[in-house]
Amino acid sequence: MLEGLSDMARHQQGPQAETEPAPAHKGQRWWRVMCLTGVDYFSTLGYQPGIAALAAGLLSPVATIVLVIVTLAGALPVYRRVAEESPHGEGSIAMLERLLSFWKGKLFVLTLLGFAATDFLITITLSAADSSIHLVENPHVPSVLHGQQMVVTLVLIALLGAVFLKGFLEAVGVAVVLVGLYLALNAVVVVVGLWHVATAAHVVTDWSSALTAEHGNVVAMVGVALLVFPKLALGLSGFETGVAVMPHVEGDAGETEEKPAGRIRGTKKLLTTAALIMSVFLIATSFITTLLIPAKEFEPGGEANGRALAYLAHEYLGDVFGTVYDVATIAILWFAGASAMAGLLNLMPRYLPRYGMAPHWARAVRPMVIVFILVAFLVTWIFDADVDAQGGAYATGVLVLICSAAIAVTIAAHRARQRNWTIAFAVISAVFLYTTVLNVIERPDGVKIGACFIAGIILVSLLSRLARAFELRVTSVTLDDMAERFVRDVASRRIRFIANEPDNRDITEYREKIEQIRADNDVPAQEDFVFVEVTVLDPSEFEASLNVRGEVLHGRYRVLTLESSSIPNALAALLLHVRDKTGQQPHVYFEWTEGNPFTNFLRFFLFGQGEVAPVTREVLREAEPNRSKRPRVHVG
Repeated sequence: MLEGLSDMARHQQGPQAETEPAPAHKGQRWWRVMCLTGVDYFSTLGYQPGIAALAAGLLSPVATIVLVIVTLAGALPVYRRVAEESPHGEGSIAMLERLLSFWKGKLFVLTLLGFAATDFLITITLSAADSSIHLVENPHVPSVLHGQQMVVTLVLIALLGAVFLKGFLEAVGVAVVLVGLYLALNAVVVVVGLWHVATAAHVVTDWSSALTAEHGNVVAMVGVALLVFPKLALGLSGFETGVAVMPHVEGDAGETEEKPAGRIRGTKKLLTTAALIMSVFLIATSFITTLLIPAKEFEPGGEANGRALAYLAHEYLGDVFGTVYDVATIAILWFAGASAMAGLLNLMPRYLPRYGMAPHWARAVRPMVIVFILVAFLVTWIFDADVDAQGGAYATGVLVLICSAAIAVTIAAHRARQRNWTIAFAVISAVFLYTTVLNVIERPDGVKIGACFIAGIILVSLLSRLARAFELRVTSVTLDDMAERFVRDVASRRIRFIANEPDNRDITEYREKIEQIRADNDVPAQEDFVFVEVTVLDPSEFEASLNVRGEVLHGRYRVLTLESSSIPNALAALLLHVRDKTGQQPHVYFEWTEGNPFTNFLRFFLFGQGEVAPVTREVLREAEPNRSKRPRVHVG
């Protein structure tokens, strides 16, 4: 169950990286990985034409053209830039994380992770629910399944979880087959639909006449199409998963994780090809469904509700082909959750364990799969497996992530002094912000659901951080030559450290500190001390390496200086390192911290300092259960 780390989390950089190097991963050809993200992106053809028809009515093809323009001129350039700036699959979240530090940065990332969880989890539940609709409404399905959409949806989600419990990379092969078959069947439906439109001339005439009667002129049509465009935002859903599965794109021979030029180039091909294919299908399918399906059939309870292309497949190609189409649609909608699951397994293990906001097992694939599937069960139960009810939350999650990506690349272009790109990305950001705001106003339930995910992630994260507050979280300790010399010298006697909070660092400070420690702890005058001073950098960080530097101040006082996110953790790690290096038990001396103990603990939790002495002792107690081997803590 805990075997290995997540495939998607192995590319983590910086001091929190895994101590053991990840095995070489050759990756997959870009077009194969495109099929993995395509099971999410292309599967929206199963319900996007119906959504467009409900939102725009006769204007559905025009509104879809607006969507395609925004896709190719907006989302595609943004995510091609994201692929350059964040080639390890973290997406825009990693780009924005670098702009903020301390707790505000962590809370901002947790908020974006909440929207990402909304996007990816609702992808799993909505796609499974839509898949179950196609299954139970097929005329050849046994009547016992009719009305059992909830049960069927839960079974499909469980089967998706079983695939990931078995293994992830094998899913790519399944995705290639499903996407190839599904696109081929859709191409047949589109060609037949266009043939019927072309041979029945009155269809186009009736549509154009009704459109003119309803909206008057072309300018009014475009204006209305722009207003209803935000309701079609689900057609943009594949880009975030496109960069999320980026670590699986094959790179050039000999390229490094620091400069994965081949992977970036392959991901750009992936994003561009997927966007072009989807754009052609979106325009064609919205056109034929609007012209060939009666408007009442798109309404809730109608035969084309949520399954417009399947309706045409049965209507014009017969029940046999329609059933084959239904099976392919059911399979790809079910497997659409695969790319969303890949996104979740890529994002969550990269951030939460590193922040100390998830247990260690959160870096393993299988436990996280079980957690996500259980949450998907809960979401499906809450929404009663209703596709329309989940659409608002899905669109909100998609749009917020696209907005964050657009803003991130705008900032990146500005910092790179690329004036034209900065202006272009700023305009794109404004378009997506407008779309997001309109979507929120129109369907506020999406923000409410997203807020629930955000609140849940923040609450669980803070509780996890609190539960791990006394965990030894220093990944490694390195002493420079001077520090090594100090340790070797005192190891010949009794090793005594004084924890000192540096002030002026003048001779009086160190002399009075030694006198106070000797008086408080009744230590003989001949005993020797080494001062230890910790400077807190970013208290919101959880894990880090520890570099210890030695210096002699005022010609007589030996001082070890450290930089860390937490004073108690740094001191405990140093003591354990010295014990292991010398074979002796070191002693460390503190003075009591003034003030309320609870207030001081909150200072430690949030700012890495406060109740230093007892917390250091508690960290040592958890790290070394054997009391006889534990470094000694003295407080006076």
